[in-house]
Amino acid sequence: MISYVTVRHESRPRGRVAIVSVDNQTKLNSLSSEVMAQFVAAFAELATEPDLRAVVLTGAGGKAFIGGANIDEMAQLASPEAARVFILKVHGCCRAIRDLPVPVIAAVNGWCLGAGLEIAAACDMRIAAETAVFGMPEVKLGLPSVVEAALLPALIGWGRTRRILMTGETFSAADAAAWGLVEEVHPAALLFSAVDTLLDLLLQAEPRAVRIQKSLIRAWEDLPITAAVAAGVDAFEDAWNTDGAATSMARFLAERAAAKGR
Repeated sequence: MISYVTVRHESRPRGRVAIVSVDNQTKLNSLSSEVMAQFVAAFAELATEPDLRAVVLTGAGGKAFIGGANIDEMAQLASPEAARVFILKVHGCCRAIRDLPVPVIAAVNGWCLGAGLEIAAACDMRIAAETAVFGMPEVKLGLPSVVEAALLPALIGWGRTRRILMTGETFSAADAAAWGLVEEVHPAALLFSAVDTLLDLLLQAEPRAVRIQKSLIRAWEDLPITAAVAAGVDAFEDAWNTDGAATSMARFLAERAAAKGR
């Protein structure tokens, strides 16, 4: 079987991270059913790793992050029911990212179209190369943009969402940053150095607190403000169920006292 999704673990001084690469380079790393099955399986395995701190998701080859769903396969879908099954697989990939207990950083190193943009939107943070190109071209193929395209209004606003979904036009990494879709843009040669810097920041945080925070932010997306505040209170209480908070605060106070004594 061809391996379309690779996972490489790295042990760093402050914790363990995983680099996930989608590798279907002859098709711009597009998502066929086989690619998506491997993708979901990889994230399901990562979800079982208690010492995992963060994941970086990128595309192999440097030309594309994920160029979209596999059009060759979609063109062969024989019925509305088959189309539904296929698009639910795309949703499954996005959900695997959002359900992972640790942060996922999208390192957008090239074409990021359609389902690829939905997957990027499902990630917790996004850093792009200057050469990356974004877009939701589904309407040009007679299809609406669906599933995790629903995350876009919260990221870029309703007006821009309407424009890119209804026109299918592409846009640059600079536009993506100006609109709030990506947090940082860097020259392609420096993309992964920037990702490493962000990883270092994440690894400085207390591990369980980061997991609690991701879960809470996910809950906030679906809750009215009163319920969201209540969920936050529950999460704060939960943070005291281990010694992570006490240890982190004691270390902070000791470092502050040492700094004052210099």
